Amino acid sequence: MQREAVQLLFDYNAWANERILAAAEGLSEAQYNADVPGLSHGSIRATFVHALGAEIIWRRRCLEGVSPTTLLPAAEVPTFAALRQRWTVEDITLRAGLARLTDDALAAPLAYTTTRGTPMQDTLWQVLVHVLNHGTQHRAEVAVALTAFGRSPGDVDLIVYLREK
Repeated sequence: MQREAVQLLFDYNAWANERILAAAEGLSEAQYNADVPGLSHGSIRATFVHALGAEIIWRRRCLEGVSPTTLLPAAEVPTFAALRQRWTVEDITLRAGLARLTDDALAAPLAYTTTRGTPMQDTLWQVLVHVLNHGTQHRAEVAVALTAFGRSPGDVDLIVYLREK
């Protein structure tokens, strides 16, 4: 996979995250924290914290060579505003790191350790595609919950991003 393609896909990822976060911005605290059927992590808040935490862990593995042992603690982003701020910083950091990658680096193996301590090795571009797919799964879950709360994020498909771009 070429560096330009990876950068485009992560630009799309940031755009899609922003659409979901913007739709969630008007939720009440009760809606943000409510247990919603269909969300793999229970609430919109917990799903956002998980998705952000996963992006942080994978960035650190892929771009820093560090294998964190825990996900982002929810206490580090106690409010929606704090979560959104942290995600903005994470996105800037992630895309700056991606900009330094080469095509050769993307094709190279990535050795890392899971949060459970299991050593793993995968090709870097495949891991990065996994990160994108993981985000898509959780955005889709949250989009359904937001729509049920009357706050649909609208279309967040890649083709919509490309056409708007």
